[in-house]
Amino acid sequence: MAEPTATPPTEPTATPPTAPDDKSVAAPDDKSVAELVFDVSERTSSLIREEVQLAKTEISEKVGSILRGSAVGVAAGAFAFLALILIMEGIAWLLNEEVFDGKTWPGFFIEAGAFLLIAALAGLAAFRAVRSGSPPVPEQAIEEAKLTRATLEGEGDEPPSGGSQ
Repeated sequence: MAEPTATPPTEPTATPPTAPDDKSVAAPDDKSVAELVFDVSERTSSLIREEVQLAKTEISEKVGSILRGSAVGVAAGAFAFLALILIMEGIAWLLNEEVFDGKTWPGFFIEAGAFLLIAALAGLAAFRAVRSGSPPVPEQAIEEAKLTRATLEGEGDEPPSGGSQ
């Protein structure tokens, strides 16, 4: 019986890639209207999802800023309350000093002043933090949505100018 002879390997022929699933390979002229509508619909829904994600991120950042400011405001209130306690204690010692001859009250007022200074600084920080986060509106997402709408309506073909002409 004759042994089969091995055929030498031949070079593979270059064939153009055929990917019926890959729509990006085909030229725009090769696509049907239905495919083009599907592509636009798919890209629009993707764009809308990204806009919603941007809005969520922006709102969460602003809400976080408001919460941080509120926490510092609560701390400022706590220090103010402690200062009030010390002032009241100081008044009590002052009365004690006036009636009796003790000199222990000035320390309470110095301590109360330090608490009031801390409360004032914390209140200022809280005010700035709350003001920077208010109102929690997704400004970047709204601006992007307006630009997208203008582009889709054909108004965004040229870049916006800085002033009126």
